[in-house]
Amino acid sequence: MLFNSIPFLLLVILTFSIYYLPIFQSLQTMVLIVASFVFYSWHFPVLTFLLAVSILINAFLSWAIVQRLKRKKELVTLGVILNLAILIFFKYSPLIGVTFIRDDSWSDFLISIPLPIGISFFTFQGISLLVDAYRNTEGTSDQVRVLPFWKLLFNTSLYISLFPQLVAGPIVKARDFYPQIKTKYLSGVRWNYVFQHVVTGYFLKMVVADNLKDFTGELVWPAFERFSSIELLVYLFGYSMQIFADFAGYSLIAIGISGLFGYIIPQNFNFPYVASGFSDFWKRWHISLSTFLKEYLYIPLGGNRKGRGRTYLNLMVVMALGGLWHGAAWSYMVWGTFHGLALVTERFLNNRGLSSLHPVYTIIKSMWVFFCVSLAWLLFKLPEFNHVIAWFKALSSNGSLYTDEIPLLYIFTLSFPVILYHGWYLVSEKNRGNVFREKFKPALLGAMITLIILNSGSPIDFIYFQF
Repeated sequence: MLFNSIPFLLLVILTFSIYYLPIFQSLQTMVLIVASFVFYSWHFPVLTFLLAVSILINAFLSWAIVQRLKRKKELVTLGVILNLAILIFFKYSPLIGVTFIRDDSWSDFLISIPLPIGISFFTFQGISLLVDAYRNTEGTSDQVRVLPFWKLLFNTSLYISLFPQLVAGPIVKARDFYPQIKTKYLSGVRWNYVFQHVVTGYFLKMVVADNLKDFTGELVWPAFERFSSIELLVYLFGYSMQIFADFAGYSLIAIGISGLFGYIIPQNFNFPYVASGFSDFWKRWHISLSTFLKEYLYIPLGGNRKGRGRTYLNLMVVMALGGLWHGAAWSYMVWGTFHGLALVTERFLNNRGLSSLHPVYTIIKSMWVFFCVSLAWLLFKLPEFNHVIAWFKALSSNGSLYTDEIPLLYIFTLSFPVILYHGWYLVSEKNRGNVFREKFKPALLGAMITLIILNSGSPIDFIYFQF
């Protein structure tokens, strides 16, 4: 169910209308659960069974862990293994079938296994619940311990299936969500917060990303082989703008609609294309994933506590696995490994005192980081390695072939709101702060609404739905 579709709009309106009725005040959790399952089952109802299984596993094991039953460590280990097993079976079976299985019948079976949307996200939230319960984390264990199992099951169902962020995040930690599960009141809705997030999100998705995709769709093999070197770079620049607008747009809509029902979920983007380094980039891009990997993988591996060599190895492992998390193709692991190498190199140079705080150095470094990040997006757009190689060959050999300036002009025009979005941040934060931002916000929101109505592109799934 697309966010920019009539069925989704009707679902939100109907759920909201029922949710705040006094007669349903004690059933608000159930109302959201029903709406979430309707949303998830819209196109593939059979896969809803998998979501229900994930909820049951994580609810029962978290309850068992917090009730101080014996073998708590074994229970949390079992839970993590079950979550990862579900993820691996449904997401990576096709990759395993293509890469390792020689028997055609088994290979065909593995390739045919469907990919449930959002599985990467809701399995990570299940792991967060189990680990937070095991660690006796305040905000999770206290909530779980005092609840009867049936109530915990409802709360876990809401936590894992909340429909605005179910299929592409942001990933919400259990300790941040469970304390919010309480009666909500219409008077408590933060309308400005909801409105600004939803309008900005729909603008980035419908006006920027959905229009850019009509041009970046040409960045496929063998179509790109006719492009000049300049066109190849501009089209890649356009895709970099598109993937940001698409994913940041989704996250903003999810945050806004969750706020409509009284739930605050974390910001997922903090103007990543002005990052002054690769480490800074990962503090700004897909923040919920990077913080999850840091807290639940990097730190348990030892983090930076066991010497530089181990730190570099931990960074490489985390980023490679984080890349593979994005998709069942080796190109995603290569993408993650590239970012791991960039982080290791940056840390190595900083340890040698080769960093600088000079403004010119910072600007040049930011431009370099943006270039490298955009270049790496090629592995998302062209997941076949031979197509990536063909792109680089065309870049080096096509030179000044005829350049069609009209598509390039459209790409830069459609990308301008993303540039303005980041420039707005730089100006408002470094000069007059929130005063500058608030002064022009109403006019910008009005302009975005106008463009959503008049200049939306043809609707298409969010890019991160495939992950």
